[in-house]
This record gives sequence, C-alpha cells and structure tokens, in this order.
Amino acid sequence: MANQSVRQAARRSALDAQARMRSERAEQERRRSGLAVAVVTALAERDALVLACEKRAGEALVKMTSAGGLTLREAVRWCGEQITLREATRLRQVAGEVGDTETTKGDEKSVPATLPVAVAQVSTAG
Repeated sequence: MANQSVRQAARRSALDAQARMRSERAEQERRRSGLAVAVVTALAERDALVLACEKRAGEALVKMTSAGGLTLREAVRWCGEQITLREATRLRQVAGEVGDTETTKGDEKSVPATLPVAVAQVSTAG
C-alpha cells in the first residue's frame, strides 16, 4: 500500500511539473506571436510611408520635366547627389502607377492598373 501512494505522489508531482511547463510554453508562444504581429505591422506601415514619399518625389519630378520644361537628366542635376537618373525614372513610374486607373468596359468601378512594388512585397511576406 505504501508503495502505491509513493507512486501516485510521484506521478502527481511529474504531471504538475509538466502542466507548469506547458503553461509557460503557451505564454511564451503568446508573447512571441504578439511580437511577430508588431514586427509585420511596423514593416507594413513603413512600406506604406515609403510608397507615399516616393509617390510625392515622383510627382515633383514629373512636374519638373513637364511643366518645368527640364529633361529628366537636368531635373536630377537640380536635385544634387541625392538621386540618380535610374532612381528618378523609377520614382516617376511610381507616381504614375499609384495614380493610374483603368475602367473595364461596362463596369463603372476603377481598378488600379498595377500594384505598387512595396505593397506587393508586404502581401507576400505574410
């Protein structure tokens, strides 16, 4: 009889320790999950801000080259060493892509012509 109660006490002790470990792991998983969501959210917010800033820069370059009468190379020179010709070309495309819409025949809804690169990258990261 005494041997059986010792086994029951030992088993109870082991089960209690395992329950504590499971509880600690579950709490750790919840913390990690929350932090992962915070990381992905911050990166998505950053990408949206970067896209908005790049769109503004592209729109300014478009104005410099259309209304301002400059070539893109001249506009880049006006910006100093902050931008390359390749970057200026990309920024003008971003400004055009974000603003472009196309209407399907017979459908009054406007649909973005292309998805901005930064938004597409965020969508595939999840």
